[in-house]
Amino acid sequence: MAKKSKVLPRVLVVDDEPDLADLLELTLLKMGLAVETANGVIAAKALIDKQHFDLCLTDMRMPDGEGLDLVRYIQSKGLDLPIAVITAYGNTENAVAALKAGAFDYLAKPVALEQLRALVKSALKIEATPAVKAARRDRPLLGDSPALQHALVLIEKLARNQAPVYVTGESGSGKERAARTIHSCSSRADQPFIAVNCGAIPENLMESEFFGYRKGAFTGAQEDREGFFQAAHGGTLFLDEVADLPLLMQVKLLRAIQERKVRKVGGVQEEDVDVRIISATHQNLSRCVEAGRFRQDLYYRLNVIELKMPALREMGNDVLLIAQFLVEDIAARHGMPVLAFTAAAKDALCRYDFPGNVRELENLLERAMALADGQQIDIDDLQLQHASGDKAEAVAANLGDTYPLQDYLDRVEKVAIIAALDKTGFNRTQAAKLLGVTFRSLRYRLERLGITQDE
Repeated sequence: MAKKSKVLPRVLVVDDEPDLADLLELTLLKMGLAVETANGVIAAKALIDKQHFDLCLTDMRMPDGEGLDLVRYIQSKGLDLPIAVITAYGNTENAVAALKAGAFDYLAKPVALEQLRALVKSALKIEATPAVKAARRDRPLLGDSPALQHALVLIEKLARNQAPVYVTGESGSGKERAARTIHSCSSRADQPFIAVNCGAIPENLMESEFFGYRKGAFTGAQEDREGFFQAAHGGTLFLDEVADLPLLMQVKLLRAIQERKVRKVGGVQEEDVDVRIISATHQNLSRCVEAGRFRQDLYYRLNVIELKMPALREMGNDVLLIAQFLVEDIAARHGMPVLAFTAAAKDALCRYDFPGNVRELENLLERAMALADGQQIDIDDLQLQHASGDKAEAVAANLGDTYPLQDYLDRVEKVAIIAALDKTGFNRTQAAKLLGVTFRSLRYRLERLGITQDE
């Protein structure tokens, strides 16, 4: 029986400059793609009418029209054909116009081949390696709630570009998992993902950990060593708890991000580094800027696009879906049978606030499976001691003493306000009476803490 040949993705290259068209065609052929070329807009439209393409790369200005004409033509026909335009260097107006017209992305001349390859991989979603597939299946972001679906839609969009991402959310809400998902679905998926907890590195070691060092740079430096930036070259560097960076290190990090170069401790020459930066913190970073604990210029570099991960209590019945996944995962890791939940246990999980979010849920399920007697997890096995108690005490029990005082008080205050609003059906007048504050005072607190009816 003859082996069925694999159908290659087809790319249409539209350019009236033979040298550039040849370069693009050669690069795409080396990537294992089928390529057709057209020397202008009219010829391109004729090919699009006759053949199927998976991607179109077009120059912006040609003798018989513009790349924007082709973008609009494809949009008018309702074709599922991503198109990227090639613009003159520094011509951002054309690039923005192309994106608004419906282009997938753009490239600036002279075309950088690495950037071209990354764009093509992202547009075609070229099949990932088995290792990448496994990473995508590992601990997925589960749930059907509007809060999570909103985050997932944004994650999908973020995976298609290279802009820095700032992930916000409470401790245990899945910020690192979101960063890994962005990476594994991006064109950098087959390159390293390096996660760094900025709060866990001693201040005197930060520079050498981030940028590496040369042999003899200090006592104990017996050989050259790479830092986090070099290790993440070509991939993604995830800076968790970025608010914990000392100010001096913030200056050095800002320069590395701006210049895309780093210098090892004890070194003379700078090295080029290509990393995508994703940062996260449970703290309010803008408040850290106001307090002088975080540089405003670095804040704007990191916070190009913000992704908010919802707290578990905002995800409704998703808690049961996540709990079932975690039970199966725990059972597989420990060689235990998969236990079901009783109706009472399910109800208790749905009513509990989970101040520690998914991390807390996993911890209590580990304990519940160890304590369960039989084939089911009952409400007593969960040991939700705060489920019917004071919500502020529940938060306090899970915060420990690691938070700055103001952030701690804001968290407790926010939980109390949300509880009052839930009890009154978001009637702010009644909630204010319940809390013992004036309506104006409650309105001020709602604005300051960013509480909306979607909470």
